[in-house]
Amino acid sequence: MRRADRPLPGVHKIAQGEAELLRDADRDSGWLILIDGVPQSYIDLDDPTHLDFEYMRLLGDVVDHLGVGDEPLDVVHIGGAGCTLARYIAATRPDSRQIVFDLDAPLIQLVRDNFPVKHIRGLKIKIADGRQGLSTLPDASDDLIVLDAFSGAVMPLPLATVEFTQDVARVLRDDGVYLVNVADGARLPFARRLAATLQQVFPHTLLMAEPPLLRGRRYGNLILAASHTPLPTQSLTRITSSKPIPARCLDTEALSRFTSGHPPIHDNDQVPLPTPPKSLFT
Repeated sequence: MRRADRPLPGVHKIAQGEAELLRDADRDSGWLILIDGVPQSYIDLDDPTHLDFEYMRLLGDVVDHLGVGDEPLDVVHIGGAGCTLARYIAATRPDSRQIVFDLDAPLIQLVRDNFPVKHIRGLKIKIADGRQGLSTLPDASDDLIVLDAFSGAVMPLPLATVEFTQDVARVLRDDGVYLVNVADGARLPFARRLAATLQQVFPHTLLMAEPPLLRGRRYGNLILAASHTPLPTQSLTRITSSKPIPARCLDTEALSRFTSGHPPIHDNDQVPLPTPPKSLFT
């Protein structure tokens, strides 16, 4: 039997298509998971605090500002893949309680076989649609909900609506935070409508992204955060602007200008989804 601490490089069939495991040539313990050629997760088996993707570092920055010190968090992840952020939280916030909802059973099994999760204390993974999984959780039961779910390079539309976001608000505690990773490009029409959706439900919001992306010059990832209580916008602005690859941080007021003229997304709306350029991952 192959040892679980020795990932098996190569291409594997999953529900979404094909997943490929690639070793990081520059970091012996680093592994990349691609789904149909799209990078989905980076895992460092020796150092779960190493977040290789820029957008994942932004998510980590927000997590670092939650609560007091390194107190444990109750977290829901919608979209699992390699459980990168869950591993980070388990390492930086010991004794956190985390649940991951992911619909792709073969992908989750591939991760279990190659990137052990049994040793991650407090982590549960359930094979379930994120929207259905969230609906089973009690009111005011969690500190953080993270939406990082993609079909290829695009967020599933049912997870981008006001109705789903209202259920997120139901599950979050009064000072809980909703974090969303969204990909878009060329004037960012989908990201603007998604941000408007969050603003429909939560009074405090922010957006973090690299300046060229905010100017609509390329396709990439933007991070949205929302809460019923004020977010640490000033601290995040300082941190993100000083990174090797700087990012801008838009507060609630600036984000309202960003979403001007873009209505929230509701169930049954016909919304054009972002289209990644063919050259993006080649």
